[in-house]
Amino acid sequence: MNRSELVAALADRAEVPRKDADAVLAALAEVAGEVVAKGDEKITVPGFLTFERTHRSARTARNPQTGEPIDIPAGFGVKVSAGSKLKEAAKGK
Repeated sequence: MNRSELVAALADRAEVPRKDADAVLAALAEVAGEVVAKGDEKITVPGFLTFERTHRSARTARNPQTGEPIDIPAGFGVKVSAGSKLKEAAKGK
């Protein structure tokens, strides 16, 4: 399912115009990005998803073409965890 299909499904399910459903989806993406960028809190939608910023330590990796070691600096990533209802849906229940 791509974005336009998701917007159409949300609009049909919520019985709102597609334009409004698209605006809500865009706002959710913006808010999630802002919260993750700050890094001091996480977003939890109970039973669905949790988004949080994680710290990655500095490490040494290998260049796959040459085998040379590469130093990768410390940084940040995003952890997205599925909630219980989403996990049950994935199991087909």
